[in-house]
Amino acid sequence: MRRPLPRTLRGQLTAGLVALLALACLAVGVSTALALRGFLLGRLDEQLTASGGRFAASLEHEARPDADNLPDTRGQADATFGARLLDGRVTRAAVVDDTADRPVPLTDRERHALAAVPVDGRGHSVRFTTLGIYRVVAVRGDDRDVLLTGLPLHPVEETVHRLVAVEAAFFGAALVVTGVAGALWVRFSLRPLRRVTARATEVTRLPLAGGEVAMPAPLADTDERTEVGQVGRALNHMLGHVEDALVRRHTSEERLRHFAADASHELRTPVANIRGHAELALRHPGPVPGEVRHALQRIDAESRRMTGLVDDLLLLARLDAGRPLARESVDLTRLLLDATDDARAASPGHVWHLDLPEDPVTVTGDAHRLQQAVGNLLANVRTHTPPGTGATVALAADASAATVRVSDDGPGIPAALRPEIFGRFVRADHARSRATGSTGLGLAIVDAVVTAHHGSVTVTSAPGETAFVLTLPR
Repeated sequence: MRRPLPRTLRGQLTAGLVALLALACLAVGVSTALALRGFLLGRLDEQLTASGGRFAASLEHEARPDADNLPDTRGQADATFGARLLDGRVTRAAVVDDTADRPVPLTDRERHALAAVPVDGRGHSVRFTTLGIYRVVAVRGDDRDVLLTGLPLHPVEETVHRLVAVEAAFFGAALVVTGVAGALWVRFSLRPLRRVTARATEVTRLPLAGGEVAMPAPLADTDERTEVGQVGRALNHMLGHVEDALVRRHTSEERLRHFAADASHELRTPVANIRGHAELALRHPGPVPGEVRHALQRIDAESRRMTGLVDDLLLLARLDAGRPLARESVDLTRLLLDATDDARAASPGHVWHLDLPEDPVTVTGDAHRLQQAVGNLLANVRTHTPPGTGATVALAADASAATVRVSDDGPGIPAALRPEIFGRFVRADHARSRATGSTGLGLAIVDAVVTAHHGSVTVTSAPGETAFVLTLPR
């Protein structure tokens, strides 16, 4: 299984440092091993050349019992190899063993290998079955023969292997120490970057969607000579722009909220007066022309709709301003019973169902506002689903929260409208909404009321099933 590469910058820097050091150690180790082997082979070749083929020359004639014709092993190191070739054929081969010579049996392959050694006074490697690898030098003899002298390569290879083992142990320890020290140093060097990351993470946790936001203090790591300092300086500039934009937005929202509250409050009196005069004119005992009566009826209807719009705007302005709601025990079971009875009376063409637990469910909150929120959801069903649609109001509760679910089997909410369904003045069908008196503030009031109770509201919709779920803490 392939191990994944480190993803953090600290891990990548540490791994890169160790990898570069490992490559450097490998290069130094290979270079020194090759250099030592070449040096030792050169010394071995010099030793063979200095011997002048004396041991091999003493093998020119077959040994006889008299001592004068014994091979000359004087000054020869143990395991020195000697061989004589005549007309490309090995006539005799021996090796020095305890200051005497010992004949060496040769295979056909070894005979061919010895015959192939060039007579150039330079060392060449030959592998023997019984002796191992030898360094062999070939020179011309006095009788048109070729004299071969060799020394074993085992000491050279053993020395090189020992060097490689020492280097491997030393470089391995160096890599471990460097890896640990490098990791600590990289961790120390990246402290400013961690501070930048922590500050950015702190900003992401701020409630930037609305309200007044207190931005964190600027970073102190702003040295432009370093990359981290440049990032910190850029982050400070960005946070400054974000804070300025948030202040401007909050100021604008406050002005708009105050304007909406003041305008709604000021409009209540003239709208009430218009409505009162229209009702008074409609109750006039004398004859009133039909056109005038129709106009008065329209004035009365529109003034009623405007009264509802002003009340909704004023409620939203108060909720936006964080005005405290009533804190009392609210029986949700009774509230849903009353709200469903009102909806059944207002729209008998719909099929209304209740799914309530046996025991009463209570929460702490504002009963009037919760009644208004549930009523808006039921009014939404009446307004946006055709007669005959089935609607279910369900209540569930546990130790921490109560859940109110209002669902219907109507046509559903258009997909393009769902992301902004709780926005203000959002209407599914503008023409129909205006004809039925909808202001587009009903679901916005539901969201504001539930949020003021520290709860949440969600919606899921598909053709044949739409559900609004209110979650209220108990």
